[in-house]
Amino acid sequence: MAPIATSREEFDEIPTVVGIFSAFGLVFTVSLFAWICCQRKSSKSNKTPPYKFVHVLKGVDIYPENLNSKKKFGADEKNEVKNKSAGPKNSLHLDLEKRDLNGNFPKTNLKAGSPSDLENVTPKLFSEGEKEAVSPDSLKSSTSLTSDEKQEKLGTLFFSLEYNFEKKAFVVNIKEARGLPAMDEQSMTSDPYIKMMILPEKKHKVKTRVLRKTLDPAFDETFTFYGIPYTQIQELALHFTILSFDRFSRDDIIGEVLIPLTGIELTDGRKLMNREIIKRNVRKSSGRGELLISLCYQSITNTLTVVVLKARHLPKSDVSGLSDPYVKVNLYHAKKRISKKKTHVKKCTPNAVFNELFVFDIPCEGLEEISVEFLVLDSERGSRNEVIGRLVLGAAAEGASGEHWKEICDYPRRQIAKWHVLCDG
Repeated sequence: MAPIATSREEFDEIPTVVGIFSAFGLVFTVSLFAWICCQRKSSKSNKTPPYKFVHVLKGVDIYPENLNSKKKFGADEKNEVKNKSAGPKNSLHLDLEKRDLNGNFPKTNLKAGSPSDLENVTPKLFSEGEKEAVSPDSLKSSTSLTSDEKQEKLGTLFFSLEYNFEKKAFVVNIKEARGLPAMDEQSMTSDPYIKMMILPEKKHKVKTRVLRKTLDPAFDETFTFYGIPYTQIQELALHFTILSFDRFSRDDIIGEVLIPLTGIELTDGRKLMNREIIKRNVRKSSGRGELLISLCYQSITNTLTVVVLKARHLPKSDVSGLSDPYVKVNLYHAKKRISKKKTHVKKCTPNAVFNELFVFDIPCEGLEEISVEFLVLDSERGSRNEVIGRLVLGAAAEGASGEHWKEICDYPRRQIAKWHVLCDG
């Protein structure tokens, strides 16, 4: 019996040994996992940011290497000038207690020009060392204003441009706007915000936040664009659109500012600039372009085949030079839209080739109460697309449009193509 008792004691000790080894294994696994996480974190912090664009509120620099440094928000001019002379990195400061009820910051005291300078609308280029004083060698505006535009003041936009050679990044800071007109007649104020895009590609489109009930909004928002070589900066232009937010309808357009970057040197650091806001350049009604349409009516299946073939001589966009056209096709029965289609967008061309076919089912016999509307639009990402031109084909249409429609009714099952001149949308 003695040997049996000894084996039972050894058997009882096995779970204890297994528990000890399991505890050591768990501690080792947790330690290894924590070490791997620390290694990954340290390796990521040394890499260049993978993003192409960074939006920064209140002028905060969010490069990874600066996250650990305790920097304050804002843009104190005196500290900015001192830090500029001390080193390349700026330390930004702001007294948060000086904000108003809208969250806006008090305006900096800029040296304004004389009223005669404002009438001539001479853009002012500021340097950092002059504390935003008017430079005598400021750039002359490339936009000439009419007498009506001179009388209606739409305010002034203040912004800064900078190029970070180390990061290969183009930095735009929208500081503030002053003297905006009141778009709300009841409250006699506006809810302004700004849209900005880089021309001519129109790839980078950004916008600021909306500031409520103010005619002198202080945005102080920084937009950083990566991957733009400095040699390409001279070929670009900045387009700012100043709008007022409307909760119940389409936002009101206050005006626009176009800044060609040709001749602006950013090798010396940040350039502080301002420009007068002008009325948005509306396209002229003449020269809407032409559209090549092919139609075929199948009386047996009671279907209408519409082929959008080409567009030519489309007008240039108001600021970017070329449009991004596409065609929207609407089918109407007794003045009620019953179907809609659209083509793909063709980038940066006044002579687009679509070659897209659409088949519509006709809900009635014949085409007497049927009409087709063609809308040629300019694709604008992030905003409402602008109508370039319009064309309506139907029994009530006159001229070439009416003749085209009469031909497809007289010769069913025949594909008939014709060019049509676009009219105002």
